[in-house]
Amino acid sequence: MNCETCQLKELELEPTEIRDVLRCILHTIFFHRTLSLVRPKDVDCEILEITYVQCGLPELEKEVDEKIDLFVAWGEKHPNRRSQVCLSFFDEKHKHPGWFVNKTERIYWEQWFINLHVIKSPKRYNKSSSSKGLTNVGGNDLEETRSRRAALESSLNEVLFQIINFANEKKDHIPAIPDRIFNHEIMIPSSSDSMFGWNTDTIRRVLNSGHPYSL
Repeated sequence: MNCETCQLKELELEPTEIRDVLRCILHTIFFHRTLSLVRPKDVDCEILEITYVQCGLPELEKEVDEKIDLFVAWGEKHPNRRSQVCLSFFDEKHKHPGWFVNKTERIYWEQWFINLHVIKSPKRYNKSSSSKGLTNVGGNDLEETRSRRAALESSLNEVLFQIINFANEKKDHIPAIPDRIFNHEIMIPSSSDSMFGWNTDTIRRVLNSGHPYSL
């Protein structure tokens, strides 16, 4: 089974914008890749002027927020760094058990790479600032912040269209799975300097080979 990959456009953002951006992107991908019976709900970003759709699954929302918390913590320790968040979908294949071993093989069939460049927030910029209610910001600084936010919103909209186009065009590789949300994992940078806690070269080999590997 081949693993389809999608490299999303890199977004430059400040730490206070991470939650809005990652929630928007991750939930948009999940919404377009779930076969479960869901009750979609529109969600407004807290800072950005963008509305996106969630599946309405509390467990999924909790998982996404927990991963975002970890990424935010990583970003605080590694300021002004480019990084990736990877959302992978996979199927599980149970191998013949050996002595006291019941091995499960993960066969990855789709991976989404969210490329982020988290920059330091200017000192003039306070954490409560948003395009919906900027406060304690001077005239020129206010205009600069609004302009930068508008650029981020435009880029994020491009990413959302990229997700929708990819999800609609790439369907033949999706395995036949019962009516449920696909097996998935969200990988974020680890405390080590490797991208996901793995060696980056290992990731490239996996993606280029198209072969499954075991965990």
